[in-house]
Amino acid sequence: MNTTTPMTATIYHNPDCGTSRNTLALIRHAGIEPTVIEYLRTPPSRKQLTKLIDEAMLKPREALREKGTPFAELGLDEAGITDDVIIDAMLQHPILINRPFVVTPRGTRLCRPSEVVLNILPPNLQPFTKEDGEVVVGREPLAIFPDADPR
Repeated sequence: MNTTTPMTATIYHNPDCGTSRNTLALIRHAGIEPTVIEYLRTPPSRKQLTKLIDEAMLKPREALREKGTPFAELGLDEAGITDDVIIDAMLQHPILINRPFVVTPRGTRLCRPSEVVLNILPPNLQPFTKEDGEVVVGREPLAIFPDADPR
């Protein structure tokens, strides 16, 4: 990344979600004003959604939100449900898309918990206090993404 060019970020955001709000605040805390896509109002296309999931190194089921959604009513908890069926359901019911997804030049992540975003932001952030009072700071990449480059 060129050090003279500010980092860009896009967040697929739900303002009613605390994790999404904390992730957005962490991005801004890093000095980045992201493009904010309220995905419930402006859902991604099939191509965009599959790209987000693929670039985040997830399977569609791993990006599927169950709580507070029609997950069970749609039978998505049944064995044998294909990735295409899951993607179709997410497109018809965007609330099924887990959030927030964040895209930066350093990668794409589903930021649950919100600190996962630190893996794709510039390092060495100052301490940050989440809505619940928990303090997080810039640090080495989280263990769940050991391949993340800390530079």
